[in-house]
Amino acid sequence: MDSRIREHAETLVDWSARIESGDTVVVSVGEGAHDLAVAVAEKLGERGAEYHPVYASPEMSRAYLRAHDGDFSDGSDIEVALYDKADSVLSLRGTRNTSASADVSEETRQAYGKSRQESREVRMDTDWVSTVHPTRALAQQAGMSYEGYCDFVYDAILRDWEALAEEMSQLKQILDDGSEVRIHKAGDETDLTLSIAGRTAVNSAASVAYDSHNLPSGEVFTAPTATEEVRFDVPMTIRGTQLRNAWLAFEDGEVVDYSADQGESVLGGIIETDNGARRLGELGVGMNRGIDRVTDQILFDEKMGGTVHLALGRAYDANLPEGESGNDSAVHTDLITDMRTEGTELRVDGELIQRDGVFRWEEDFE
Repeated sequence: MDSRIREHAETLVDWSARIESGDTVVVSVGEGAHDLAVAVAEKLGERGAEYHPVYASPEMSRAYLRAHDGDFSDGSDIEVALYDKADSVLSLRGTRNTSASADVSEETRQAYGKSRQESREVRMDTDWVSTVHPTRALAQQAGMSYEGYCDFVYDAILRDWEALAEEMSQLKQILDDGSEVRIHKAGDETDLTLSIAGRTAVNSAASVAYDSHNLPSGEVFTAPTATEEVRFDVPMTIRGTQLRNAWLAFEDGEVVDYSADQGESVLGGIIETDNGARRLGELGVGMNRGIDRVTDQILFDEKMGGTVHLALGRAYDANLPEGESGNDSAVHTDLITDMRTEGTELRVDGELIQRDGVFRWEEDFE
């Protein structure tokens, strides 16, 4: 076994999930993540945790959803009971086919997503962490050799997370103190003003201790409201379909128009899921310089230094004042725009924070 797989498992269990002796841990194992699952199981055994594995396969999901009549019950009692007993849920992703569910209809996806909303909420109340194990399918999707992709993945995951957390705390403080964010890209139909007044930004340093649930991470995110329009120029695969050059127009914080050069029907299906899917649930700023290229995997691409992303749908409670309910939806879909082009600015309350993808505290800032 590649020694980096064991390092990955150690980072996941110790730094990210903070597993302790006696914790009950559900481990969702993707079809290509067997080696990582073995290493994680070993670490959980050493920690004295209770271990409950489940299998997650996009091909199984496709078979089920295509065969079903689409009338899903509202309850997911078994999943709710499982997650309700769990202290942590570790999701080890690693698909063999990145387009396995491409031929499942949007109507079926929406119906199934809504039927699992309760179990999703219970799972998110745990110390859940999602990570990815490199597979040949993911390498192919990224346009990389398998060996090169493995190097990329571990460069993003096996980082000095404490040092990155300290750097990202600068942006968290700026967003916590700020009221308005402006994202402007010259000549790109992107001029977006977002209110962040009264919100709390999350320093997403790949650990539940930071209210962070992805490994790798490396972003600072908050819950905004929006006006105006934005174009997302980083391509990605959503629900097995490629989405390219998506554009959204907002009015009173709600999407009123949209388009895409490719995958427009998927974008429309997301927006039509429910009322909350028409509103933004997240503004995230990527700060992980270990992620230096687009790979068509949102877990990596949204953390890439020099990008920002906006999510349609659900807002995270960690960003909201106590007792306040944020945007609610059955979806949370991130869309990314590259800030590393000339004439691009990120400002908070009029103050320049980033130009052309470089933060003002970084050496290359001009």
